[in-house]
Amino acid sequence: MRRRCTWRIFQSIEYSCEQDQIKLHNFFSYLMDQFTPSSSKESKFVFCFRMFISGESYKEAELEKYCDYESIEVPDSYTGPHLSFPLLPDHATALLEAFQQKQQLHARYVLNLLHETRKHLKQLPNISHVSTCYSEEVTVCGDLHGQLDDLFLIFYKNGLPSPSKSYVFNGDFVDRGKQSLEILVILFTFLLIYPKEVHLNRGNHEDHMVNLRYGFTKEVMQKYKVHGKKILRMFQNVFCWLPLATLIDQKVLIIHGGISDTTDLEMLEKIQRDKFVSVLRLKKRKESSRKPQIQAINGESESGTDAAGNEAAPRLSLQPQPAQAPNTANRLEFSRWLRQTVQEQIDTCRRLVDISESEPEELTYSSMVSLKDVDEPCWTCQEEWKQVLDILWSDPMPQEGCRENKVRGGGCYFGPDVTEKFLDKYSLQFLIRSHECKQEGYEFCHNRKVLTIFSASNYYEIGSNRGAYVKLGPDLIPHFVQYQANKTAHMLTMTQRQGFLVAPISRVEESAFRALREKLFAHTSALISAFRSYDADNTGKITLSNWATAVESVLRLGLPWRMLRPQLVRSTEDGMLEYKSWLDDLAMEQRSQEHIQSSLLEVIYRNRSNLETIFRIIDRDHSGLISFEEFQQTWKLFSSHMNIELTDDGINDLVRSIDFNKDGNIDFNEFLEAFRLVKQRSS
Repeated sequence: MRRRCTWRIFQSIEYSCEQDQIKLHNFFSYLMDQFTPSSSKESKFVFCFRMFISGESYKEAELEKYCDYESIEVPDSYTGPHLSFPLLPDHATALLEAFQQKQQLHARYVLNLLHETRKHLKQLPNISHVSTCYSEEVTVCGDLHGQLDDLFLIFYKNGLPSPSKSYVFNGDFVDRGKQSLEILVILFTFLLIYPKEVHLNRGNHEDHMVNLRYGFTKEVMQKYKVHGKKILRMFQNVFCWLPLATLIDQKVLIIHGGISDTTDLEMLEKIQRDKFVSVLRLKKRKESSRKPQIQAINGESESGTDAAGNEAAPRLSLQPQPAQAPNTANRLEFSRWLRQTVQEQIDTCRRLVDISESEPEELTYSSMVSLKDVDEPCWTCQEEWKQVLDILWSDPMPQEGCRENKVRGGGCYFGPDVTEKFLDKYSLQFLIRSHECKQEGYEFCHNRKVLTIFSASNYYEIGSNRGAYVKLGPDLIPHFVQYQANKTAHMLTMTQRQGFLVAPISRVEESAFRALREKLFAHTSALISAFRSYDADNTGKITLSNWATAVESVLRLGLPWRMLRPQLVRSTEDGMLEYKSWLDDLAMEQRSQEHIQSSLLEVIYRNRSNLETIFRIIDRDHSGLISFEEFQQTWKLFSSHMNIELTDDGINDLVRSIDFNKDGNIDFNEFLEAFRLVKQRSS
């Protein structure tokens, strides 16, 4: 029971972050959709920004010119591995040895490898076909998430890819771990050496918008400071050419996430998969439910006229009257005005695009559209996009039926009846999917017709889970191999891993509850409001039952709070909780790590991931620094959309005030510090 609770904590927090990423993407997409540029320079910025957030790719000739690996010289001082094409098995061996020694592949070779990989992937169908007739068995691996030690261990136990050793790697090669790039280099190298024996499926993390939040973008830019932008752009394009599924002997379908009741293999085979550079998409609002709200904000009536009876302007305006900025010479006054104005307008935008913090995002298939391919029939784009979304993001559930996956914010939950109908329709024996961490590395469900395989061991914490891979021979009977790559995990006792019997709380549980307390602390203000709703007499106390209900209403993690309470709340004699003291204890725990005012720290904890993602979006050349021009153009986007009048001089003053070290650029620490100072002054 304790293991299940610990597991639910980890998964709930993980999936809530995925919801945040989709909401943030929708928010920026909405802003771009409403922004009207006033100059050719701003038009170019909007075009690039829109292309970035909506996932449009360069044309063929432009991408070839952009890559241009031949112009990059490899200095004589370089001691790492060298690549020449066509690749040979010795090249793969050299790479494995180099990465074990923590060496780095030169940027020229990375770009050359990506160029050749892209050419190969473009020739492949959307669904790869594998036969066990040509090899004794096929090995299927699940999520690796940048954990290179797991890949090394798989190769050590199972052998390297070869003409007699076929592999299928089922997506999510990147993010979270620190060596995503090395994993991709190794897999792409083996793919080019053994194109008939190595097969790669796309996962939901092979998506540049997801990479912005979960680490791959940051990893590439840190490892390749000069050519990182080119490498990232090439990875972005290579990802969209990865096949969507693999079929073994026409009987076993391998997909990353799952299926829905509308999954159509015939449609999947015909989709132009490269146009889905990012599967995250903006919601199309229902006119009947959104129009009155927008009209009210604009001061319009439902008949299309304003309150005075004049014809309403067609362009959406969120503010009837522009807000005049105070003189920037008064820093305190300007900071307060800026914070209040921007926050009010962002809150309004959030309400319009359904990303308020108090309500979960409800993504409905019928209301989603792509921001690109606007010239095509909308239903065609939407249906194709839905097919890809479902197979990359969906999860199985024990109940029958098919419903949207509100926990992740994308894809669906599909039941055993959906699985049975799908298998019968296409004469399949069972499905193999990944996408979910499992304690033993694998798990059957739906009467053993759906197999989840997850290959990243110690995913949440050392000792939290095993990794596994599955081997299929001509009889298609699965044989599993489990492992834990980290040496420390082997030294943990079973009690330390599982938290049973002797230890009052295991190492894994401790990590889970620490993450959960951080999550609680980040929502202190909302929790106080929720607790007060159960404290009508203002006693400062609530029942433990009301505590559990209030916490779930704020965090919406779906956790068994009554069961978790002993690890989160000190026992009370009268069954009542002094909630202010409890929140103070949470604040003290976090302040011991960060010497910042607790209310301010709460805001930073809650917003840091979003702030970092926003920073990377503004930093459109991925330099790790925001130039004054990038900041100015982005601020114009916000100010134009929010109808805030701020002169160029005012914007220049603002950007200079954030550039604390006066080097002409804004790094993330300055960006975060500016957020902290503005929040502190307005408090």
